[in-house]
Amino acid sequence: MREYLLTLCITAAVTYLLTGPVRKFAIVAGAMPEIRARDVHREPTPRLGGIAMFFGLCAGLLVADHLTNLHEVFEKSNEPRALLSGAALIWLIGVLDDKFEIDALIKLGGQMIAAGVMVVQGLTILWIPLPGVGTVALTQWQGTLLTVALVVITINAVNFVDGLDGLAAGMVCIAAAAFFMYAYRIWYSYGIEAAAPASLFAAILMGMCLGFLPHNMHPARIFMGDSGSMLIGLVLAAGAISVTGQVDPDLMNLFSGSERNAVHQMVPVYIPLVMPLTIIAIPAADLILAIVRRTWRGQSPFAADRGHLHHRLLEIGHSHSRAVLIMYFFSALIAFGALAYSVNAASMWIVLSVVFLSAIGLVLLLLPRFTPRTPRWAEGFVPPRYRRRRAAAVTGDAGEAAVVADEDEERVPVTVGVSGVNGATAVGSRTRAR
Repeated sequence: MREYLLTLCITAAVTYLLTGPVRKFAIVAGAMPEIRARDVHREPTPRLGGIAMFFGLCAGLLVADHLTNLHEVFEKSNEPRALLSGAALIWLIGVLDDKFEIDALIKLGGQMIAAGVMVVQGLTILWIPLPGVGTVALTQWQGTLLTVALVVITINAVNFVDGLDGLAAGMVCIAAAAFFMYAYRIWYSYGIEAAAPASLFAAILMGMCLGFLPHNMHPARIFMGDSGSMLIGLVLAAGAISVTGQVDPDLMNLFSGSERNAVHQMVPVYIPLVMPLTIIAIPAADLILAIVRRTWRGQSPFAADRGHLHHRLLEIGHSHSRAVLIMYFFSALIAFGALAYSVNAASMWIVLSVVFLSAIGLVLLLLPRFTPRTPRWAEGFVPPRYRRRRAAAVTGDAGEAAVVADEDEERVPVTVGVSGVNGATAVGSRTRAR
C-alpha cells in the first residue's frame, strides 16, 4: 500500500507542478479560444491541460517500475507498457485537436487505433464471468471487439461530462478511488497478482486527477481539453479491462458451503461486470441521453450542445460549484455503493444506506436556491458565499448610513442547445469562436 501511495503522490506532484508551465505554453501556442456569450466560463481559458496529466502518468509508471514490489508488475505483465502506448497515441490526437480541432471521424478512428494498440500488446478481455453460466472464454475477435467498444465508450462518456470546471477530473478521481479499493482487495485478499496492474492504473489515475484539480476548480485557470479527457478515459477503461478480462474468477475459490452462501460469495466475481459500468454510470447515462436528444432533433450524435446533466443543474438555478458537488455526490454514491455491496452482499444496511443517501441527493436537487451557512467560528475556513450576512453601519461623506453585506454567488441562467468550449464531445467538433 505504501508503494501505491508513493506512486500516487509522485504522479499528483508532477501533474500539479507542470500544469502552470503548460498553461503558459497553451497561451503562447494560441490554444485559448475566445470567449462567447453562450459559454459557461466568463474569461478566455487555455486548454492543453492533458500535457501535464500525460507527463504525470509517465512519472507514475517510471517510479512504480523502480519500486521493489510494483516492479514485479512490469516483469510479469506487459499491461503497463500497453497502457503507455495507447495513452501516448490518444494523448497526441487530443493535443492536435485542442490546437487544430481535427475532424470527428479522425478522432474516433484514433480512439479505436489506441485501443487496438493495447490489444496487440496483451491488454484485452480474455473471458467474462456470467451469472448462472460461469466463466466464458472469448475468441480473439470477440475479445478485441469488446475491448475496443469499452475503450471508445468510456473515453466519450468521460468527455461528455467535461463541461464544468473540475467536473470530469473530480468524477474520474472518485471512480478511480472506488476502483482501486476493489482491485486492491482482489489482489491482497485473494492473492491474485493479475489484479495488481489494475490497482496501479487506478492509483496513477487518482494522482493525475488530484494534481490537476487545484488548477481546474472553479474558476478554472486551465482546461484539460480533449488531450486530458480522452487520456483519463482511456486509463479508466484500461483498469476496467485488466481486472475484468484478465483475472480468472476460479482462482478465488468461492464455490464452498451451501448454495445460498456460494451465491453471496460469488458477488466479487460478478462485480467486475458491474463496476466498470457504475464508475461511468452518470457519464454513460449522459452519453445515451445526448445521443437520443440529438438524433431526435435531427442532429448528428456528435454535435455538441448544452443539454447535458450538469447544464440542466445550472438551468434550474444551481450555482457552478454546487452543480459540480451534486455530480460528485451521485458519482460517489453509485461507485462506493457497488463497492460496499461487493464486500458484503448479504447486508441490508448497505441497501438502506444507499436509498437514504439517494433521498438526500434528491432533496439537494430540489433546493437550488438554498445556500448553507456555516457557524461563525468556522467562517474563516469557507468561501465568503457560505458565511452569514453581516450588516455594518458605515458613515459616508454625507453622513448617511450604508449597509454592507456579503452577497451570494452570482447565478447566471444557462440556455439549453448551445455548446461550451470544454464541453464538446470527444468525437465531435467544436465551432470556432467568431
